[in-house]
Amino acid sequence: MRIDIITLFPDIALSPLSDSIIKRAREQGLVDIQAHQLRDWATGKHRKTDDYLCGGGQGMLMMPEPIFTAVEELKNDLTRVILMTPQGKPFQQVDAQRLSTSQHLIILCGHYEGVDQRVIDTLVDEEISIGDYILTNGAVAAAVFTDAIVRLIPGALGDARSSAEESFSNPKMLEAPSYTKPNNFRGMKVPDILLSGDHGKISAWKKEQALERTKANRPDLLDS
Repeated sequence: MRIDIITLFPDIALSPLSDSIIKRAREQGLVDIQAHQLRDWATGKHRKTDDYLCGGGQGMLMMPEPIFTAVEELKNDLTRVILMTPQGKPFQQVDAQRLSTSQHLIILCGHYEGVDQRVIDTLVDEEISIGDYILTNGAVAAAVFTDAIVRLIPGALGDARSSAEESFSNPKMLEAPSYTKPNNFRGMKVPDILLSGDHGKISAWKKEQALERTKANRPDLLDS
């Protein structure tokens, strides 16, 4: 897989993707991630990428010209273009799973008041939001989005079961509580069932605990 991130802040986008699991995936050749400075495709003395809104309004809007030039230079017949925007569809694990099989993703990072609508209408395949809040720029969101996808590429995780047994693998259920050694820490004991060796009972316990955690923390998943 290849991922091209187009942003005004390439260092912000790449920094979280340069350690741990994502770093190893890149070193193993499972994914090629590049972050590009949008101003490299801008013209004029000041490499301008934004301008005032037509019709008035506060803030600045990212101009179409450099974005069109960048995408047209980088894309191929297998490319999907993603725009990170608070106006997008909420990003979920099922989306990460679906997009992890892509050959090439171009991720556009919004900034200021977003991007010219003609970019969305002409170039963008999907508008994605990572949550109902506003960030300073889309590079942070692009890093989150990329991390969620790359870790699902076969071989990226040490144990293939890891991604299958975590929260949102079942989109309506959170993961059950987990414990490690010591079995007794400051009087807080690991539940006896987990030390019993009875895998059937352990599985049933995990399902029950996952349901209780979901009821407490994300009842909206059960309602859906």
